[in-house]
Amino acid sequence: MSSVSEGRFSSSSVPSITRAPRRTTLLTGDGVRIEAVYTPCTAGSGGGEGGRPGGTAVVLAHGFTGSVDRPALLRAAEVFAQRTAVITFSFRGHGRSGGRSTVGDREVLDLAAAVAWARSLGHRRVVTVGFSMGGSVVLRHAALYTAREPGESAIEKSGTAGAERVERRTGAHKAHERRAGAHFGGSHAPVDAHTDVVVSVSAPARWYYRGTAPMRRLHWVVTRPTGRLVGRYGFRTRIHREDWDPVPLSPVEAVPLITAPLLIVHGDRDPYFPVDHPRMLAGAAGDGAELWLEHGMGHAENAADGGLLARIAAWTESA
Repeated sequence: MSSVSEGRFSSSSVPSITRAPRRTTLLTGDGVRIEAVYTPCTAGSGGGEGGRPGGTAVVLAHGFTGSVDRPALLRAAEVFAQRTAVITFSFRGHGRSGGRSTVGDREVLDLAAAVAWARSLGHRRVVTVGFSMGGSVVLRHAALYTAREPGESAIEKSGTAGAERVERRTGAHKAHERRAGAHFGGSHAPVDAHTDVVVSVSAPARWYYRGTAPMRRLHWVVTRPTGRLVGRYGFRTRIHREDWDPVPLSPVEAVPLITAPLLIVHGDRDPYFPVDHPRMLAGAAGDGAELWLEHGMGHAENAADGGLLARIAAWTESA
């Protein structure tokens, strides 16, 4: 199990390519401890590029109320590990991770820490795959963290009007996002936390959506004291009591700022977000994204079968 005593991890504390699954505890840019699991490519050195040092690692970001030990995420990790190394983690407020869930806001720091860990292990190419809440997080993360020269921020690198608006909208915790993954080996040197390929599955396009019964129930869980008790004891998810301040950049606002290859996957029977959400995201991306509308698919990792996951994994290799 994850050990809090591991604290900050260093690039020398883990072999560049480990041969067995390994649990550790990551420290985010704002000081939250996050449980994470590294699984090497099961194909070995004779398989995909994830089986050799410097190859690809896939970082999987679960949906709200998920965790590293939930069956759906374990199934997804198993499929991706047939081609490449995989990192899974529990968002803050979930599983054995510390902190409280902000339902997609500061979770971008959790993902940044996981991506930075992948790079510290020697992986030169990192793919982020997110489901539902995790799908919105991978979009915001890709917009905020871009490939840059040492010491240069993602916002300075992009130099666009949209990125200037990102800097204003992220408000007081922008500095935390820039420092995410910086606590390696007791040093404060920046560690690269950008992604090279992005896959968003069953993500919302906009915040505060209440157009379906499941989303109205979710808002009750998140915003009401009784609902948060249900979340804590019924779903084992600890939810932050405060409202967003400032409101984070929405997924549809983040998409135009993404420079990495982007795949948007959504089911036409998603009970949470109807198909106008993925179409809105794809429209905002223009030619910068590929959209898969999956016939008969429901919501997020629970509805993603092995065949779909294998197709996504193949797409990430060719992107």
